[in-house]
Amino acid sequence: MRVLVIKLAALGDFAQAFGPFAAIRAHHPGARITLLTTKPYAPLARMSPWFDEVWEDGRPDWTDPPAVFRLARRLRAAGFDRVYDLQTSSRSSRYRWFVGRRTEWSGIAPGASHPHANPRRDLMHTVDRQREQLEMAGIPDFPEPDLSWLDADLSRFALPQRFCLLVPGASPGRPAKRWPEHAFGALAAGLGDPALIIGGPGEAPLAAAIKAAAPGTLDLTGKTSFADIAALGRRAAFCIGNDTGPTHLVAAAGCPTLALFGADSDPALCAPRGRHATFLRHLPLATLDPAEVAAVAAALT
Repeated sequence: MRVLVIKLAALGDFAQAFGPFAAIRAHHPGARITLLTTKPYAPLARMSPWFDEVWEDGRPDWTDPPAVFRLARRLRAAGFDRVYDLQTSSRSSRYRWFVGRRTEWSGIAPGASHPHANPRRDLMHTVDRQREQLEMAGIPDFPEPDLSWLDADLSRFALPQRFCLLVPGASPGRPAKRWPEHAFGALAAGLGDPALIIGGPGEAPLAAAIKAAAPGTLDLTGKTSFADIAALGRRAAFCIGNDTGPTHLVAAAGCPTLALFGADSDPALCAPRGRHATFLRHLPLATLDPAEVAAVAAALT
C-alpha cells in the first residue's frame, strides 16, 4: 500500500502534527508512506521514523507552470492508494486532482472519500481537529509519539549546567505576535537562571537588545537546527516564547513551556500542546508585565 501525507508548513503546525504522523504510521505499519512537504521541513521529516520518503517540492509557485506540472506528474505517477491531507488548505485540496480522483482522500477536498465532515472544524484546536479528521478516516488509535530521534550534540555551545530558553521572535509578517524585546530584556534580567535566546538569523537584533538588558544572556539565533532546538528543550529548565515555531517544537520535546499570546492568534486554536506546556494571553500583548510572566514561569518548574 502506498500512502501520501501532506503537511507543507509551518514549523509550529509541523510540530503539532507529530501525533497524527505517528498515528498514521501505526495504522499502516506495512505501507510505504511518503510525506509531501516543503524544503525547510524536509530534514526534520527525514530524521523521523514515520516516513519512507520525503518530497520537498510541495509548494510550487502557481506562476511557475513547469514546476506545477512536475509535481502533478509526480503525484499521478506514484499511484497512491490513500492520501491524508493534514494541511487542509485550498492548495493541498487541489492536489486531489493531481493524485487522481479514485485515490482515497482524507481531508476537505470536494469529493473526498473520507471527508472531515465537521462544519465547526475551523473552531477546533489544531491537534483536536487533526485527530478527529483521522478518526473519521478510520484511525482509532493515537500512540504517544516517540521523539527520542529528535536530539542533537550540543557540546559546541558550551552550555551552562542550568539554563532557560527565550524565543522572542515570530513570523516576520505578523509582528503583533511579538512581546517587545525590552520586556524580554527585563524578564531575562530578573531570572535566576542564565537565558539562551533561540530563533532565526533575522532575530539577532532582538537578541542584542535583550543581552543589553541582561548581559549574561547567550545568543544562539541563527545557530541552531530544528534538532538542536528540541535538544535544548530537553535540557532547559523552562522556555518562554511567543506563538512561533521554535516555542511549539520545544514544547513538543517535553520542556516546561510558557507561550505568550496577544490578539493576533488564539490559544484556543493553536496553543502549544505538551506535557508541561501552558500559555498566557494578554491584550494588548505589548503591555504584559514581565513580573507576571516570571511568576507563571516559576510555577512551571
